[in-house]
Amino acid sequence: MLTFKEKIITKMLRTLIIDDEPPVRDTLLKLLQKTCPQVKLVGEASSVASGIRAIREKSPDLVLLDIKMDDGTGFDLLNYFKNINFKIIFITAFEEYAIQAFGFSAIDYILKPVNPEKLAEAVRRAEHLHQKEFNMQLDALRENLENPGKQNKKIILKTLESIFLFNVDDIIHCGSDGSYTVFETSDDQKIVVSKLLKDYDTLLSGSGFLRVHRSHLINLKHIKRFDKQDGGNVIMSNGSQIPVSTSGRERLLELFEELGSP
Repeated sequence: MLTFKEKIITKMLRTLIIDDEPPVRDTLLKLLQKTCPQVKLVGEASSVASGIRAIREKSPDLVLLDIKMDDGTGFDLLNYFKNINFKIIFITAFEEYAIQAFGFSAIDYILKPVNPEKLAEAVRRAEHLHQKEFNMQLDALRENLENPGKQNKKIILKTLESIFLFNVDDIIHCGSDGSYTVFETSDDQKIVVSKLLKDYDTLLSGSGFLRVHRSHLINLKHIKRFDKQDGGNVIMSNGSQIPVSTSGRERLLELFEELGSP
């Protein structure tokens, strides 16, 4: 029978740090010790090659993984594993590096220099994340990184009960409902996500979406027509009528004018 101390240890999150900068590894270790009592550090590695060995030897629950190292990337490392049975928090010094892809896949990443609060939040999320759910997010991330253009992007949407994977083109409309966002999709689903519309406005603005109202974000590919009377309404491909604000009306008319120009 396990002792009380052993039971506590078995519940701890076995964590491995993989980063090619010793000061970063030291900082991560100190922050984990200070802010994440549920973490048990089982090892460190400084490269893709040593990281692969450490994962195989230590069987971690969580890996803090640097994206760019001297002998390759964190994604090169992951390609050595047919089945991923651990969660990952990516570490990067490059804010512009694939950040949008991380946003679409809802996978946690931490920027250098590491923010203690954001690290602790990411660890807490990883602790309660099911492995199948994480692997679904990781697959979406890989697919988006392999397809850096605007077409066929995948997006992860999480509700209290489920996790959904959609092509961005299949999202018709996003509407604000207080602190939630309601997604309407081309297969007639309505998915309620506990996240603000402004967050998705930022994420989707480069993928053919337009904020036509403070409470509405639409996919331009799904517009059927724009009725200009009574302030204006956009009719979407699923029949939804989306109200348009004054500023949204101006942006839409400018867009239509551009599309109509020879």
